[in-house]
Amino acid sequence: MIDSTTRIAWRNLGRSRRRTALTLAAIAIAQCAVLLSSGLLNARNDWTIDALTGPLMGHVQVHAPGWREEQAPDLVIDRATERLEALRATEGVAQAYARVYAPALAARDVDGHAVIVVGVDVDAESAESGLLAGMPEDRRPRGRTVLVGSLLARDAGIEVGDELALVGSGADGSLANDLVTVAGILHTPFDLVNRTGIVMPLATAQETFAMPDMAHELTIRGAGSGDRADALAARITALPAMRELEVLPWRALAPEMTALLDQSDVFGTFVLLIVFVAAAAGVANTMLMATFERRRELGMLLSLGTTPLRLVRMILTEAVALGVLGVAIGSVLGGLLVAWQGAVGIPLAPGAEESVDMAVFGVNFSGFLFPYLDASDYVPGFVGVTIVSIVAALWPALFTARLEPMEAMRS
Repeated sequence: MIDSTTRIAWRNLGRSRRRTALTLAAIAIAQCAVLLSSGLLNARNDWTIDALTGPLMGHVQVHAPGWREEQAPDLVIDRATERLEALRATEGVAQAYARVYAPALAARDVDGHAVIVVGVDVDAESAESGLLAGMPEDRRPRGRTVLVGSLLARDAGIEVGDELALVGSGADGSLANDLVTVAGILHTPFDLVNRTGIVMPLATAQETFAMPDMAHELTIRGAGSGDRADALAARITALPAMRELEVLPWRALAPEMTALLDQSDVFGTFVLLIVFVAAAAGVANTMLMATFERRRELGMLLSLGTTPLRLVRMILTEAVALGVLGVAIGSVLGGLLVAWQGAVGIPLAPGAEESVDMAVFGVNFSGFLFPYLDASDYVPGFVGVTIVSIVAALWPALFTARLEPMEAMRS
């Protein structure tokens, strides 16, 4: 049952409907803005993580110590097959595959171009989120056929069916050379691959660059989202097969992107402050005006035996009800707007009918954002506004508690 104090406090909100409505509107609009920004940030973060960890980086990478800094051909991971089997048997690992990265010169005729030969497991990387995802079967590299990055092909005039001579250095210091045929042109979200990449089957790359059962990188994708990469990396590091190797999650591999994502927390906090300011200003103004307008009534209640503590409770209940009701209205409006945005999507270029590409730190992103909200996105508004409402109403409540009944009734 609702006690009489709470019922009176609730009815008091309707005594000055215009002032109550304005306060509710201010709090509701602020909460709606918070939810809209939260939904957009959720979508942007997921979109960024998926694009970044998708085709090339994965959630976790394993290298020989020093390879990331030096990119030296001889800094290899040996027993690659054995280590991959250990990774694939690890809880939380959805995919694991080996890669070879070898600098080389590629020539179609007289002119040579500096390239990076990327040896990949063609079948594994043709799956969703792999480097060759979406590549038609007849265009996938097999044997001594390769894929050439789209920008490299354009700059060097390379076409499907051309033969390329590759010259580089083997992992053992020997001269590596091969003659390959272009099976297709590869367009990826990564400028490095598009501009300098030549993708060939892993076995061919290992043979060409004297790397039997060796790799420069083991790429792992987790079964969950990218947010769990740190825990997955710790689990992989503990494997005996990973001893003396460097295991890093994607956040450590792309610190610039990590910093960019962390900025969203700062922005979200700033927007949340707007709600608190709106709530504090609205509740304080409403309760202060209501208290002064009702001095005679409050004095009469005190003279009839109402305790100051009960009046304080009534004022605070009014304030909390006002704040929570405003947040509830804003939550409904914000939730509906975010649900609508999530259904239709937001293109990267406002006004564009189709998605466009944009590049950040050498990674090309394309597509639509689909905002969404988690249950946790609603909590800060309700909890914060409840606390702010109580604090904002403390002075009017204490003022009421100190009233002298006779003086208040004469005012």
